[in-house]
Amino acid sequence: MMSRQQDDSAALDDLAEWFKTPIGREVVQLERECIERMIENSFGHFLVQVGCMSDFRGAFEHSRIRSHVVLSEPPCSDWSGSPLRAKPAELPLAPVSVDALLLPHTLDFALQPQRVLREAERVLIPEGRILIIGFNPLSPWGLMRGALRHRQAPWGGNQLTSSRLIDWLDLLGFQLEVRHWLLFRPPLRSAFSQRLNWLEEAGTRWWPLFGGIYVVRAVKRVSLSTPLRPRWRQRPAFLPSGAVKPTAREGHHVR
Repeated sequence: MMSRQQDDSAALDDLAEWFKTPIGREVVQLERECIERMIENSFGHFLVQVGCMSDFRGAFEHSRIRSHVVLSEPPCSDWSGSPLRAKPAELPLAPVSVDALLLPHTLDFALQPQRVLREAERVLIPEGRILIIGFNPLSPWGLMRGALRHRQAPWGGNQLTSSRLIDWLDLLGFQLEVRHWLLFRPPLRSAFSQRLNWLEEAGTRWWPLFGGIYVVRAVKRVSLSTPLRPRWRQRPAFLPSGAVKPTAREGHHVR
């Protein structure tokens, strides 16, 4: 009998394969465009993506953050580079070292999503941004999960609503900045024809809460009672003390 961890690992593999299907490619394109808009005015030293089910490097090129790093627990055979191996709840990064963190469906398949968020809070700098993409269970896409006997991708993950996610972020000291809803077409290949493009615009305007995917951006706030480091002190290292720092090129993920 498979363990929960093995089940989730298999679900991630299935999701990666699903993103290669015609519908999956359409979904990835919508997500990339949304992330690109959300980070185009961001700046800093490090942008970290946790999980490589889909490739956001094209969107990253439009940000002003210097270095882009990808961390992934399972191997990513289709990537041209080799992302660092890491568990989402145990990131091999120094505290307060990351300017922006992207979790693309990472929480959908995490064994302990709250622990992943606590780890994100640990590594983000004050005023750092976290961007989270998740499937909306309160949508035709989410309802499809209940109709299927076998939880094949993309319906094999957690049922995490955006409201619960925002509550968790609030408890960790994050403040919601933006929440977008995407994918108002039903989960059918025939629904992705150009003649139904009007559904996206109509859904955004008239029934946004029923989008199949939500994208959340929140900022890490610092309590006024917490003293800030003087600006002239050196920025902390990206990797924890004693770790071997991989070779990185500015503007690209670690190779």
